Amino acid sequence: MSLESVRAFFAEKAPEITVIESPMSSATVALAAEAYGVEPARIAKTLSLRVGDQVILIVASGTSRMDNKKVKARFGGKPKMLGLDEVAHITGHEVGGVCPFGLKTPLPVYCDISLKAFEEVVPAAGSIYSAVRIAPLRMAELVAAEWIDVC
Repeated sequence: MSLESVRAFFAEKAPEITVIESPMSSATVALAAEAYGVEPARIAKTLSLRVGDQVILIVASGTSRMDNKKVKARFGGKPKMLGLDEVAHITGHEVGGVCPFGLKTPLPVYCDISLKAFEEVVPAAGSIYSAVRIAPLRMAELVAAEWIDVC
């Protein structure tokens, strides 16, 4: 269902963007970089977090590391990664394919400024075998993301 929800998202909001598929798994940043022929930093990884009662998604450069102190200062609580089952239940996407597109549950999305270093990034597209190539600013615009500095 996840890949289909992402395809439907782009068909409605950005029909010029094509979901690309790879026979290779892109479940990790390293695998995704290899599958799509880009440097790991260009992979836009989506982190699913709970801060207090709120679930949020943070999209960041594949080589960036989240700074817990910055997240706590920005959101007022300690961030905790969602569990595997929780991720799939809330986002509709399995771990490794999580992206801010075609979400099962509307969630606040934040893009880390680490993505602004690139003209094009490659986030997952709902499965470990799919992705899109997109400008970071366009991605943020499509998902109504706020730009933050948490890495």
